[in-house]
Amino acid sequence: MKISKKPVLSLLIILIICAGTLAIASAYTGTGFSHSIPSSKYSDMSRSDILKKYDKTECHVEEKAVCTKVVDGDTIYLDNGKKVRMVGVNTPERGVEGYIASKNFVQKLCLNKKVGLDIDDSKHTDKYGRTLAVVIVKGKNVNEMLLKEGLAEIMYIPPSEFYPYHWADSSTHTADSYNTYSNTHSDSSSSGSGSYIANSNSGKFHEADCKWGQKTSEHNRVYFNSRNAAVSQGYVPCKVCNP
Repeated sequence: MKISKKPVLSLLIILIICAGTLAIASAYTGTGFSHSIPSSKYSDMSRSDILKKYDKTECHVEEKAVCTKVVDGDTIYLDNGKKVRMVGVNTPERGVEGYIASKNFVQKLCLNKKVGLDIDDSKHTDKYGRTLAVVIVKGKNVNEMLLKEGLAEIMYIPPSEFYPYHWADSSTHTADSYNTYSNTHSDSSSSGSGSYIANSNSGKFHEADCKWGQKTSEHNRVYFNSRNAAVSQGYVPCKVCNP
């Protein structure tokens, strides 16, 4: 029996539309952090107006490059090829209230300007290969500014050279993922323990007795007492021990 191509093509189109709709509905929203600061708040403020509100940072510039793109309030691209994720902070994701205001703030300070980086010595990159760093403009800490302006929340995930609570004030929001982390994470030193061992470099987690988990260097080890805690931090299960 000959099958008409027209119904098959129509079915394929419907499936594609459904898949697209599902992808939009399940779009990544990070921790869900949002804020109500209007995107126009900084429109009439110059870069120098913003910078003069803050003191010089104690962070040290390790390298400099020009910011060529601002992805969102906590991620920028540089002309040296690096993708930088601002350490210790988290801003609203695309489509979440506050995204534009946070992004516009960083654009005003950084876009097409030379910026400095103080790279996290405890963990240089995240699992996406982005450089973890404090972004420095004219001697001022942009990560700190985002927190104090209410444009970002604290996202402190050890190991890290930087402790963002020092940059914030008592009203600063803290990411729920850190609360989960602090309640379930044991010391990641050689004396640490937990039901699961995660590898901060590979992004995978293992049963405590898994041979691959045991091969994880101490520098990259993160311990969890529950599977849900590891998953909530973005780690994926090992295919060998299948935790």
